[in-house]
Amino acid sequence: MLSFTSFFTFLCFFAGNGLASAKYYCVIKDGVNLRSGPARDSQVIYQLPAGYPLLLLEQKKTWLKVSDYEGDKGWIEQSMVNESPHVIVKVRQAKVRKEPNTKSAEVGTANKEVILLRVGKSGEWVKVSHPDLSGWVQRDLIWP
Repeated sequence: MLSFTSFFTFLCFFAGNGLASAKYYCVIKDGVNLRSGPARDSQVIYQLPAGYPLLLLEQKKTWLKVSDYEGDKGWIEQSMVNESPHVIVKVRQAKVRKEPNTKSAEVGTANKEVILLRVGKSGEWVKVSHPDLSGWVQRDLIWP
């Protein structure tokens, strides 16, 4: 069994390594390469669209190891991302509502993998914006 001191040291180690709070980035332009390794000559796994959100897993100099909403992993150059607040629809279709509640009028829908700009939050609802649509989406329908 772990002693309190060992357990506290364990928690501090993980908190100090950023595992306690996740960091997300978004791709800054269309066609950015996600690679198999931290080098420009590494194989291209995917080309990502502008705004595509990514979870930071690791950093090696100017390269970031990242994961997407489906758990796919790869490397991207740090200069190709920023911290803009984008989210991606992770379900087949997400209802977008006028107000942050299920009784509010539906103003449209966003299909799976549509990227939306996060502009606000209220409880378990996220206010989103897209060139064709603006409104509220339930938090569990999008990532991150």
